[in-house]
Amino acid sequence: MTDSETFIEAVREDNQTELSRLGSSKSLYADTGGDIDTEPVLRATADAEHAAWQTFEAWADSEEDEAARDVFDTTAAEERAHYETVIDYLDVEDYEPGEIPDLHEYLRGLESTVERAGALIGRILASKRSKEQVVGYFVGDADPQTAGVFREFGAELDDQLERAGELLEDVCDSADDDERAQRAATGAIEAAYDEYVANLEAMGANPKPVC
Repeated sequence: MTDSETFIEAVREDNQTELSRLGSSKSLYADTGGDIDTEPVLRATADAEHAAWQTFEAWADSEEDEAARDVFDTTAAEERAHYETVIDYLDVEDYEPGEIPDLHEYLRGLESTVERAGALIGRILASKRSKEQVVGYFVGDADPQTAGVFREFGAELDDQLERAGELLEDVCDSADDDERAQRAATGAIEAAYDEYVANLEAMGANPKPVC
């Protein structure tokens, strides 16, 4: 049986550089196309939450493992609630989400429960970093109420990580399962990171931190 804490720590260690840069101040710059203001930040967040809701709802609908289906369904419901909360802050009647993030294009291509469990962990680790930057933006914008809402989103990601870890322990029965799950987790982080790099380079910005 896979130990989830060991697994998560290994994924963090293997993707330390990517996760660090996804948690840098440049992540909002990349997500908003260089327009770091309240509405673009909220729109980028809404797009991410909508994509997550749709991804995990589709996983739940196609999943045969009952425990995994429950995890994906719960996660989808949380992400839908996040999306609806952000839309309330945007105060728009008909919101059209933007393009599907590369991370979710990657996730939607996974079919096995083992890979999905691993990739869910990778997605959560990447999303936690970006959520921290959104919180930081609203703190810096002297809007503690909105910052608090996004802190709650981050707390729910902690809950998601715990559930994903428990699922991983349930579905990984061999070293091969563990390896496939780790590849999927890394694949999720790499998909998010590669899009971050591409967005910054398209704007002529260096994705590497300035030392």
